[in-house]
Amino acid sequence: MVTRTEWLEAGLDLLADEGAPAVTIERLTGTLGVTKGSYYHHFKGAAGYRTALLEHFEAKFTTRLIDTVEAEPAGDNKLLHLLRLVLADPASARLEIAVRAWALQDAEVRAAQTRVDEARTKYLKALCAELELDVNPDRFAELLYLILIGAEQVLPTMPSDALRDIYAMTLRLATGHGDLG
Repeated sequence: MVTRTEWLEAGLDLLADEGAPAVTIERLTGTLGVTKGSYYHHFKGAAGYRTALLEHFEAKFTTRLIDTVEAEPAGDNKLLHLLRLVLADPASARLEIAVRAWALQDAEVRAAQTRVDEARTKYLKALCAELELDVNPDRFAELLYLILIGAEQVLPTMPSDALRDIYAMTLRLATGHGDLG
């Protein structure tokens, strides 16, 4: 039997590859090679699946990253660790774009995207407040987030090494150092 997580991962893959219209029970069952009964075992229809998918997206691409960074020993530069984690998964940009596009047309998705953006910027602000910056830490946190969001939107896609260089330059300008390792 297909697990709930496998259903959600298949949905994220379809969303990233083809957008929200592709995330249908027919496409999911075809992708996973199972019947609709398995779907209804885990979810209460399309609305229940959408809610679970958004929660899974938030947990995997926001909460998990924050928890991973917070598990680091005291004294490690958490901001650099977070940036390394984000830059390590360039494929997630397609999913971020798809969710943002979906949010333009669906109020529940827009609310989830708002929660994600707020949680991410709140965490970035907390990390930046701990640094010795030559600039306003809240604005610097917002700048770091906007660099990522903007880089995800440009075509052709920005290579992760170019984004890494931009982050390193931005950190150097604000802190005097910016080695992302």
